[in-house]
Amino acid sequence: MQIVLTLLGVAVVVLGLRDMYHSLLHPSGSGSLSHTVMTGVWKLSRATGHRFGAAVGPAAMGSAVLLWVALQALGWALVYLPHVPGGFTYSPGVDPARYGDFAEALYVSLVTLATLGFGDVVATDAWVRLAAPLEALTGFALLTAALTWFTQIYPPLSRRRSLALELKGLADTGWADRLPRLDPVAAAGVLHPLATQIGRARIDFTQHSETYFFQEQDPDLSLAAQLPAALALRDAAADSPAPEVAAAAEVLDRSLDQLGAKLGEFVGGGEDPEAVFAAYARDHGRAFRR
Repeated sequence: MQIVLTLLGVAVVVLGLRDMYHSLLHPSGSGSLSHTVMTGVWKLSRATGHRFGAAVGPAAMGSAVLLWVALQALGWALVYLPHVPGGFTYSPGVDPARYGDFAEALYVSLVTLATLGFGDVVATDAWVRLAAPLEALTGFALLTAALTWFTQIYPPLSRRRSLALELKGLADTGWADRLPRLDPVAAAGVLHPLATQIGRARIDFTQHSETYFFQEQDPDLSLAAQLPAALALRDAAADSPAPEVAAAAEVLDRSLDQLGAKLGEFVGGGEDPEAVFAAYARDHGRAFRR
C-alpha cells in the first residue's frame, strides 16, 4: 500500500506539472486540464448571461491556478501519507493523534508547498526529508509561473483590441464601399497589414488560448463584434479588377480562413469562416450590453 500511495502521489504531481508546462511553456498552450476548467467557468458565465462581465477571464485563469495548487497539494500529500505520523517529529503541544493521517499529510503538503516553514512538523525519514524541499521548489515555481501567466496575456489582448479598433474605423468610414475608387497600390497597402494583424491574432489564440475567455464590455474593442468588417473588406477587394487589390484580397482571405479554423476549435461552426465568426460573436455578444 505504501508503494501504491507513493506512485499515485507522484502520478498526480506529474499530471499537474505536465498541465502547467503545456499551458505556460508549450507553443500551443494546450494544457487539457486547465483548458477544461476555464471552459467550464466560461460556460457558467454564459449560462448567467455573462453577468461576470470582464471578470470571467481572470476568474477562469484563477480557477486553473487553483487546480494546479490542488493537484500539487494532493499529490505530495499522498507521498507523505504512508510516513504519517512516524516519519515526522512534532513540536510540543502538537498531538498527531488528534488529526487523521490524511488531514495531517495534506497539512504538511500545503505548508511545504507554500514555503511557510512553521516548523511544527518536521520530517525525520530520509526519503521524506528529500521530498519536502522538492515540493517547496515546486510551490515556488508554481507561484512564479502563475504571476508570469497573468502578466503575459496583456500584449495579446492589446493586439486584438487594436485590430478591432482598426476594423471599426474602416467600417465607420465605409472603406469597403469606397475601395473601388481608391488607388490600387494604396488599397493593397492597407489590406496587407490588416492580413498580418489577423494572422497575429490567430497566433495569439494558439499560444494564449486563455485570452479567448476575456470579455470586452466595449464592442469597439471586441474582435468578435468587428470581424464582419474584415469579411466585407475581403469581399470588396476580391471583386476589384486591379491585380494589386485582388492579390491582397487573397492574402486577407487566407488569414481569415486560418483565424476561422482556430476559433472553430472554441465555438464550432464548421469550416466556413463566416459561420465561425458568427458563432464567435454569439458567444461573446451578450457582453456588449451596457
